[in-house]
Amino acid sequence: MGAKVEQYVFQDRELLTTALADQIASLLTAGIIKNGVASLAVSGGSTPVPLFERLSSLPLPWENVQITLVDERWVAPTADDSNERLVRTHLLKNRAAPAVFTGMKNPAATAEAGEEECEQQFTKISRPFDVLILGMGNDGHTASLFPGAKKLSRATDMNSGRICMGIAPLAAPHERMTLTLPAILHSSNIILHITGQDKKDVLNHALAEGPMTEMPIRYILRQQQSPLSIYWAE
Repeated sequence: MGAKVEQYVFQDRELLTTALADQIASLLTAGIIKNGVASLAVSGGSTPVPLFERLSSLPLPWENVQITLVDERWVAPTADDSNERLVRTHLLKNRAAPAVFTGMKNPAATAEAGEEECEQQFTKISRPFDVLILGMGNDGHTASLFPGAKKLSRATDMNSGRICMGIAPLAAPHERMTLTLPAILHSSNIILHITGQDKKDVLNHALAEGPMTEMPIRYILRQQQSPLSIYWAE
């Protein structure tokens, strides 16, 4: 399958949330002990909300944790669809309030026009990321690496030297900014966090034969570079 992949299956989502939050806290703590700072890149959507809430209450030296995004819709940080808003609402509070957050959205008119400034922001973040959390759509996309997107081949080029890239999904609304595949894989621990039987079916399809462009999550499942853990509950 590529890199080392560990799958963790839980009887319910609450158990998954507790176990995953504890694991992330452990990895961040180890990063702080080793480097004085640790970095966490997170995805949006509804799935990670309970995880963010749980993480926010855990006793970590959060002032030494850098939090950023895997991808972002090119909307105002106050918009309902903003991943930055999601993180600020559910994670950057309670004990996690002192964490240092770096968003992706900037004043550029388009995501493509904002790439350079986004990349400059990411030079402030400790990399490799200590923990990077991915989700997965029913179409097999992860981050904003969407099947059929015009710039998918550029965003997944391991030799591009790029960290961020503007990309437009064929079907989903809003232009996006996404970490490129090489930036995603520049992580010490990648975690795929999914729930529900439908996502399990999509994962099983992605684990089968087929082109990576058809289901971009395959770029993560088949890579040789970074340890991958899959957390799933019904």
